[in-house]
Amino acid sequence: MKSYIGVYGLGVMGQSLALNIANHNYSVAVYNRSTDVTEKFAKDRIQSRKITPTYSVEQFINTLESPRKIILMVKAGAVTDAIIESIVPLLSAGDILIDCGNSYYKDTIRRNKSLLEKNIHFFGVGVSGGERGALEGPSIMPSGDEANYNLYLRDLFNVISAHTEDGSPCCDYIGPDGSGHYVKMVHNGIEYGDIQIICEAYQLLKSVLHLNNEEMADIFEKWNKGRLSSFLIEITAQILRRKDDLTDNYLVDMILDEAGQKGTGKWTSMEGLDSGIAIPTIAESVFARCLSAIKPQRVQASKQLPLPKQFEVEDKEKFIADLEEAVYASKITSYAQGFTLLAEASKENNWDLKLGNISLLWREGCIIRAQFLEKIKQAFDQDANLTNLLLAQQFKEEIINAEKGWRNVVVTAIQNGVYIPCITASLQYYDGYRSERLPANLLQAQRDWFGAHTYHRVDKPHDQSFHTQWEEF
Repeated sequence: MKSYIGVYGLGVMGQSLALNIANHNYSVAVYNRSTDVTEKFAKDRIQSRKITPTYSVEQFINTLESPRKIILMVKAGAVTDAIIESIVPLLSAGDILIDCGNSYYKDTIRRNKSLLEKNIHFFGVGVSGGERGALEGPSIMPSGDEANYNLYLRDLFNVISAHTEDGSPCCDYIGPDGSGHYVKMVHNGIEYGDIQIICEAYQLLKSVLHLNNEEMADIFEKWNKGRLSSFLIEITAQILRRKDDLTDNYLVDMILDEAGQKGTGKWTSMEGLDSGIAIPTIAESVFARCLSAIKPQRVQASKQLPLPKQFEVEDKEKFIADLEEAVYASKITSYAQGFTLLAEASKENNWDLKLGNISLLWREGCIIRAQFLEKIKQAFDQDANLTNLLLAQQFKEEIINAEKGWRNVVVTAIQNGVYIPCITASLQYYDGYRSERLPANLLQAQRDWFGAHTYHRVDKPHDQSFHTQWEEF
């Protein structure tokens, strides 16, 4: 008996995904370039005859039924290209390669085009949920040839994905070529923003209100019972309560404040710049990680650049309520930026992305899963041509109601010298987006002065450009 599908790459995610597939009664062959890894996986974790370990690429390929379907769970970039190059000569026309890694979407477009010329079908599939999600049900964002997807992959991906309470799979066909990886990239960019906003709330509770970890955990637990209910808020409360095994301290206080990143947040920020779409909340979350990485410099700077005079918050309960408003409003703004970027990419690449459906894919299984996502679906159901989530009636009302508390939080942070770039950038984006007139008229005058870049006039048609000789030579 040959296996229905193969998994190439037995890292944490590859192993978990293979087990998930087998647990849903699909036969799966597995392969890893390091034989030791395969042997250990076979010994420690394989308990189902649905999983067949293989120890050479040739054995792996020959173990698969036709058309061969191979999931790549390997490092994005050059490694993925090298593995594809090594596998393709062993494949036959009509076989299918499925990249479930965090690949850059333009690489996926390139690979799709190249492999199609060899009559090999290629799918770029975004997978979110980490190790646990891969094992128990992730959010899955597949893209490629739709007919081929429906024939060979849809049923498998639907059954192994996370499911909502009503039984709906958190998996849906996204679109052609690189659209699945693009959506996953923006998902990760939003995730960066979500995480940083929560971290900024933690910093304010700790540095301005001087609350201890248990008090902060209580606040996050309370928030998780309301409109901020989400996986990230839930685990934040649990993290704050966790004691360190090596000391008598709380574990979070023993963790070095240097953030890591794997590139998807940076890619999202770059896409915003390339597309001309303002996504400052997401970009600032990336810069925050960059700033955290220069720990030795920050330590030295803290000794030479003193904090401003501290302003005590007299009504702590009111400030906590204001902070909840600020976190929620910043979250709305961050998602508004992300979905605006998705809309622009859909238009530029002719992907016809269903934005409301995409929000539903993230309700379970993935890192940014939250009740909040239902509201996004409702917003696009009410207005399929919605240009920005800030203009959806429900979000518009909520963000207007949150504004006073939001501003109070930003002012308090600035007065006390507390770094909250994402909450601040979200408020500034909101102010900029709703401004009928910005100072770009002066900017255009300056550009025309030093570079003769021309400008448009408020009293003339937009297709007419003008230039002024600003000084005599």
